[in-house]
Amino acid sequence: MKMTITRYGMPQVVLAPLISLGAGVILGLLFPGGGYWPLITAAVLAVAVLGFFRDPYRQIPNDKNVLLAPADGKITDIVEINEPEFIAGRALRIGIFLSVFDVHINRMPCSGKVGYIRHQPGKCINAMRAEAASRQNQAVLMGLDCPGSPAGKVMVRQITGAIARRIVCACKTGDEFTAGQQYGMIKFGSRTELFLPVNEKAEIIVKPGQTVRAGSSIMVRYRQN
Repeated sequence: MKMTITRYGMPQVVLAPLISLGAGVILGLLFPGGGYWPLITAAVLAVAVLGFFRDPYRQIPNDKNVLLAPADGKITDIVEINEPEFIAGRALRIGIFLSVFDVHINRMPCSGKVGYIRHQPGKCINAMRAEAASRQNQAVLMGLDCPGSPAGKVMVRQITGAIARRIVCACKTGDEFTAGQQYGMIKFGSRTELFLPVNEKAEIIVKPGQTVRAGSSIMVRYRQN
């Protein structure tokens, strides 16, 4: 499988091996009887950081009648709420929890133009606490106008977690994207939410507990007449 390192993590990818090597050397000097274990531990940590920023190839479905997963991880909740900021009405919110072992790159759920971006200040509560994290944590909200999709508009919220403290949202209002295209990431363990307008033709394909992959897993399918 084709695998690269995401450009969003290049600072950490460059620094991690150097820091790990330095830490290994220092541990080796402090504990000379430890053999090669300090260096081995440092190497494992460096590989773990590189693994976190992996960017695997994804096969993007070519279907305008679906919404794709915006993140890797496990579906935690599917609820109907009132969304006043961008969708401006009743919406379905589908939450995805990302562990430190998941790929953390965010992808567009459908093709469209960015119509709204807002940074939400807040806390860094454990992202497994779905409702608390959704309401109180730091987040970036990105609204997408998608006239070519039956959804019309969708919103994705990138949310920090207890470990994740940095959100990358590499887009601005007016930018156009295709379905499955990368637009950012959350660095280390987090939560991502997909919002879509309530629509009787929208069939939710996923369910809580299910694992999804950004850009390749179909979360919502719109029935045609």
